[in-house]
Amino acid sequence: MKYKEISKMTKEELDKKMKELKMELVKSKAKTSKTGNPREIKKLIARILTFNTSKQEKLKNK
Repeated sequence: MKYKEISKMTKEELDKKMKELKMELVKSKAKTSKTGNPREIKKLIARILTFNTSKQEKLKNK
């Protein structure tokens, strides 16, 4: 998922995606399923958090 795709999502969609990613990360660390690479999951979580932070900063500056 690219940054452009993240920016098009609503707040509710971002929250839902974050929950899904965190669960996927836990599962991948437990080695119970091969849902994805933990490194890629962490990068996607970081992108979403960065987007949320920059969005909040923009709102504060207005």
